[in-house]
Amino acid sequence: MATASALPAASAPPSARAAFVRQTYFHLALAILAFVAVEGALLRWDGATALAARMTEGMNWLLVLLAFSAVGVVADRWARAGGSLGRQYLGLGLAVVAQAVIFLPLMLWATRDGGAAVAQAAILTGALVLGLSAVPFVTGADFTPLRGAVTVAVVASLGLIVASILFGFGLGLWFSVAMVVVAAAAILYHTSAILRTYRTDQHVAAALALFADVALLFYYVLRIVGERR
Repeated sequence: MATASALPAASAPPSARAAFVRQTYFHLALAILAFVAVEGALLRWDGATALAARMTEGMNWLLVLLAFSAVGVVADRWARAGGSLGRQYLGLGLAVVAQAVIFLPLMLWATRDGGAAVAQAAILTGALVLGLSAVPFVTGADFTPLRGAVTVAVVASLGLIVASILFGFGLGLWFSVAMVVVAAAAILYHTSAILRTYRTDQHVAAALALFADVALLFYYVLRIVGERR
């Protein structure tokens, strides 16, 4: 028989469910702070501009995206590793570093005016995350059926990004707006999943999923804010 620590949150005792939710959001906060620290270190690095230029040169961005996707799969698998807390944390840490690296070209562009765009995007993203996260908790609505739509949207967006790299066309402002909607739907889905499908011993994996959603949201909010300034 499964113990309380291995039950889906929806079936666990209230105390275990509450502890799981607290641990999930605590680890999400740690991941965000770690991302800020790593990104700050990269931006202060003398080789940051050269690395960003190399990453976005020609077809290199396609290779970067492929590597980022592969690292994401590995990080998620490690974060879900049952019985190995060290590997779970390694997966979360790997995801944080990967996000910081792929953000580097955007952050260098966005900080050209002193960082005002980054601060504004961070505030907007934080407000959106808090509002979206509250909806499943306050209303009790189940957003797990969004999984299929979110998966299709992510695959379609990746296809458009690859096509834009291969054929040299820009995706524009409306693509960024659409990706904000996709990220918002992903946050709603994963918040509901935390309450319904994740086990209470999967707080690291749940935090990683939410961190990826928050990073996606911040990336495209920052693009929108940066283009509007």
